[in-house]
Amino acid sequence: MTLFIKPLSLGGMLFLCLILSLESSFAQNRAKANERPNIVLLFADDLGYGELGCQGNPEIPTPHIDSIAANGIRFTQGYVTASYCSASRAGLITGRYQVRFGYDFNPIGYLNEDPRLGLPPEETTLPEHLQQTGYATGIVGKWHLGGTAKYHPLHHGFESFFGFLHEGHYFVPPPYRGVTTMLRRKALPDGTHGRWVRPDGRLILSTHMGSAEPAYNAGNPILHDSQPVNETEYLTDAFTREAVAFIEEHQSRPFFLYVPYNAVHSPLQGAESYMERFAEIPDVHRRVFAAMLSNLDDSVGTILQKLEETGLRENTLVIFLSDNGGPTRELTSSNLPLRGEKGSLYEGGLRIPFMLQWPARLPAGEVYREPIISLDLLPTIAAATATPLRNQEQLDGVDLLPYLTGERPGRPHDRLFWRQKKRAALRFEDWKLVKNPGRGEPDGWQLFDLRDDIGEQRNLAEKEPERLQKLVKMWEDWNEPMPEAIQPTK
Repeated sequence: MTLFIKPLSLGGMLFLCLILSLESSFAQNRAKANERPNIVLLFADDLGYGELGCQGNPEIPTPHIDSIAANGIRFTQGYVTASYCSASRAGLITGRYQVRFGYDFNPIGYLNEDPRLGLPPEETTLPEHLQQTGYATGIVGKWHLGGTAKYHPLHHGFESFFGFLHEGHYFVPPPYRGVTTMLRRKALPDGTHGRWVRPDGRLILSTHMGSAEPAYNAGNPILHDSQPVNETEYLTDAFTREAVAFIEEHQSRPFFLYVPYNAVHSPLQGAESYMERFAEIPDVHRRVFAAMLSNLDDSVGTILQKLEETGLRENTLVIFLSDNGGPTRELTSSNLPLRGEKGSLYEGGLRIPFMLQWPARLPAGEVYREPIISLDLLPTIAAATATPLRNQEQLDGVDLLPYLTGERPGRPHDRLFWRQKKRAALRFEDWKLVKNPGRGEPDGWQLFDLRDDIGEQRNLAEKEPERLQKLVKMWEDWNEPMPEAIQPTK
């Protein structure tokens, strides 16, 4: 059979040319958009320095988080700007020491709804910078930068939000089905102190912290953008589900996805399948923690797999870090070989697991040993995405890319500062100045040489008085123009 194709008219040919031209233009635009790297920022909550496999922990396998280091760069001296949740997040998302705008605090409970406590609207955030250049911006997880309307993440540069606003949330609400739950109490059911275990083993009450578990869910619903939703899935899994959905939805355009998990923050709740995975750990306290961390690791793996499936892995900058050191007594978390824990300004409160990968640009399997800080992420991401910064001169972080590629030698920072209520610290080169009163610690300044005392065991303040005074003055000069911390409404 012979087919006869009618020749196109001049108008038809012009129309066809227009269609082909538009298709070519769309293809070029898609290619140009896809050249801009995606950013996935994974933020763990209360994860100690020594808890990951790549950080030396043989007890709890974390292969997926470890793979970020194996396929990228691990930082051995990565710091955050505060040793508790909210202030640390304020520094991360603005690229500025949060004390510059009086954000020394860590609101908990009803204080989250104090109208004075939140990220000031005038502060420019990382998603605001990216949004102005065409990036899709989403947050899935814990916000903890203000619980009232003007501090909502949708008012700080995020186009979508799934998560909660306060400091914590139950992973599974009462009656805690499908999990083993360990809660803090001031007294056990019989009025004594110690540990009480329900006959089925699924609920443990403990007085070891001397306090009760906060009412995390009170006035703190799970929100989809600004509307409460009834979430029934274990919360780490729910956040992972929403993160994967965001990637799926935005894979055709450059995006910034911020995933601040609330794991491994309390309350301690381990899903059944993960509790079974660590049945050989004798202490149920440690076993619940291991279950939560392993669940977090699998969730990171699911997000990484989605990037692989969508062909985005090569040109996505994936960053993983924790908001502060682990609270050892509360969670069993290890900050070894560092001294201190969450809340303190010793290394164990401030130095955290920190790694990133960007296969299209950065080498794999490298270890970077110079001090960096979470403040550096905003200018680094801005440089990676060619995003102009409106407040470049106000930032405290630096672009790490030339240091990581070897284009620029030396240290990104010769000094780092901390102020946290009555506590203070300074790192200058390899010297650490610390004032960390409370819990049996001395009230005055202490001095440590981190070159051979990473555990801060030898206070050299009396042996090095001149150096001590030099560093104290350095800290005081930095602190002098800073405003006082914002105080809760009385």
